[in-house]
Amino acid sequence: MSAPARSPQVLDDKISGGIGASPQRPDGTLKVRGEFAYASDLWHENMVWGATLRSPHPHAGIRSIGIAKALAYPGVHAVLTHADVPGENAYGLKHQDTPVLAEDRVRYQGEPVALVAADHPEIARQALKLIEVDYEVWEPVTDMERAAHDETLPRLHENGNVVRHQRIVKGDPDARADVVVSGVYELGMQDQAFLGPEAGLAVPAEDGGVDLYLATQWLHVDQKQTAHALGLPVEKVRLTLSGVGGAFGGREDLSMQVHSCMLALHLGRPVKMSYNREESFFGHVHRHPARMYYEHGATKDGDLVYVKARMYFDGGAYASKTPVVVGNGTTLSVGPYNVPNAHIEGWGVYSNNPTCGAMRGLGAVQPTYAYESQMDKLATALGMDPAELRIRNAMSEGSTTVTGQVVDFPAPVAELVRRVRDMPLPPPNTDELGFPGGAANTTHGEGVVRGIGYGVTIKNIAYAEGLDDYSTARVRLQVIGGEPTALVHTAAAEVGQGLVTVQQQIARSELGVERITLHTSDTSVGDAGSSSASRQTYLTGGAVRNACLAVAERVYALAAERFGVEATNLSGGKVVAADGAVVADLAELLGEDVIEETREYHHRKTYPLDPETGQGNAHVQYGFSAHRAVVDVDTELGLVKVVQLDCAQDVGKAINPDAVLGQIHGGSAQGLGLAVMEEIQVTDGVVRNPSFTDYLIPTILDMPPMRVDILERPDPHAPYGVRGVGEPPTISATPAVANAIRAATGLELPRVPIKPEHLTGT
Repeated sequence: MSAPARSPQVLDDKISGGIGASPQRPDGTLKVRGEFAYASDLWHENMVWGATLRSPHPHAGIRSIGIAKALAYPGVHAVLTHADVPGENAYGLKHQDTPVLAEDRVRYQGEPVALVAADHPEIARQALKLIEVDYEVWEPVTDMERAAHDETLPRLHENGNVVRHQRIVKGDPDARADVVVSGVYELGMQDQAFLGPEAGLAVPAEDGGVDLYLATQWLHVDQKQTAHALGLPVEKVRLTLSGVGGAFGGREDLSMQVHSCMLALHLGRPVKMSYNREESFFGHVHRHPARMYYEHGATKDGDLVYVKARMYFDGGAYASKTPVVVGNGTTLSVGPYNVPNAHIEGWGVYSNNPTCGAMRGLGAVQPTYAYESQMDKLATALGMDPAELRIRNAMSEGSTTVTGQVVDFPAPVAELVRRVRDMPLPPPNTDELGFPGGAANTTHGEGVVRGIGYGVTIKNIAYAEGLDDYSTARVRLQVIGGEPTALVHTAAAEVGQGLVTVQQQIARSELGVERITLHTSDTSVGDAGSSSASRQTYLTGGAVRNACLAVAERVYALAAERFGVEATNLSGGKVVAADGAVVADLAELLGEDVIEETREYHHRKTYPLDPETGQGNAHVQYGFSAHRAVVDVDTELGLVKVVQLDCAQDVGKAINPDAVLGQIHGGSAQGLGLAVMEEIQVTDGVVRNPSFTDYLIPTILDMPPMRVDILERPDPHAPYGVRGVGEPPTISATPAVANAIRAATGLELPRVPIKPEHLTGT
């Protein structure tokens, strides 16, 4: 169903707010005013509050769990443990390896052990302290490389400590080169740091099922996992999307879904759960830390000859998205460059560190930091300009990736690099307040040096390696109040990216009507997939388009039946013939009729990788972006100020230019954060900074001016030629900042985030 029955109509340019415009977001005003209802604002008559007891240990056996004291506490209605899980005590996105509640052992600090329901959240929290858990504390497994290879370590799961091992071999793995550079690179654990903590409300239903209102990224996968754990048919677990306060991958895995439903079904009354900030750090997955060994070989003229790499990704206690991270990490391991020979190996492992899973730039952030560090190191060894080296080796349409896949759509990598390279540079700083730490009067410019750095990336868009990736949309066209109105219903999660606006824009353009209403996203309509992998505008946009085209076909049939004229277009509320003549007013033609159609959109097939060589057409589309960073570094104090962060990105088609710009700005901020400040600090499996006091994220004062150059090179295989936008700018910003700091200081700096002690040697 990737192609409609007839050619797309000419998009209506007689309405406002269609494709290519930037209409006001339907949720924008409410959010700006603080009036938007998020999941944490949910309320129900007669509801009680749920809370979760979590393990203080990263690795321990559970000898016993005593609940009597907690259950006797005034105001407590229920205390549940693993013995109370109605269905199977296991869930997971890729492997069913995560307990709903721990049984005989815990594998990470913060693992859920028991649940409490009480009249007030403070009563529930006090009752948690009365639950008596007898732990036998064990030595944690914390080193990702040892977890991959050391058979003497404890096996954290039945199949060992390796979640996935992937090898990719292209060309001659023993190829030699004139100039060779190597390095070992590490990337710390980054948090999604969304502002709205996990929350939801479970309401038991008369049919023995449950209705769950929550903030999530994928309603249908939550529904299936929750129903499985509850021992209920899928149709008896109904999910409705509530206001989502950011996601960035952190809401793909379950958090409070099963817990709240267990309590609600046990008590027969509504149960609300809402995490505080500290619990949120333990309640969702994070970005995989990585250790990467790279070697690049090139001719003396600067042509890449080979890349060799070994990559280790720490998945923490449970699998989550680790298999996908390894797949993306290895298939994207050489970057947006022509590399004839490669030997790549990647391992994703279990450890007793916090579970890691999806985060913006899934699996591409880690290798991009490594190979872009290598490209700068290679440029130095060759005596070449780092931008020129990237341009010389940039892939283009017709290039072959490291998996042997031919890029059969525009890939303007060289142009992106040229565009950021040629943007005006900021003038030298003359304002003392503009120096790093200048506002604190720590410097008057002495010891401050400036550097320029580049970061370029390739990121797969949508699901990969043979998964059937699709979305579903239902569109209803009818006359309301004398005006033709379309109702669009999908299960796609609006997580702040502006998908609600995009769906309206597509429906306006395809149906030629101004008034578009969005049905609340829920599981009463077909699956839309996750709001991740930069896929929703592509997939759900395609589904809305297909449904609108099907509705339009029925309008044309109705016009032919009534007037004997073949209509071919809907424009400005009119039904229009091929010669441009108006056949009928749409509202008059419809009258009392209601036209409704449901359609899916599937992108073209992808395929699993060859198990031995890693060759294959694993991805449907790639996104490309390039950043240039300008930084000032106080080498005496180790302080960094990003002076300018410019970006060029190909978006295929900007459905909503303002939203595209917002995605690039926001993604760049996350990439900057990873470069110089963001890290969950874990020692022996214990999280040391689970708060926004100690986990730092960029503020408006940390973000520099940005020039953004948006290219539109349509992908002929995608609806409207769109290309995923949200992830690439996050990925390329980090190495750009890191390379700029290296250029300023001359230091190796093999790890991000780069901290003051890395710059001063203290």
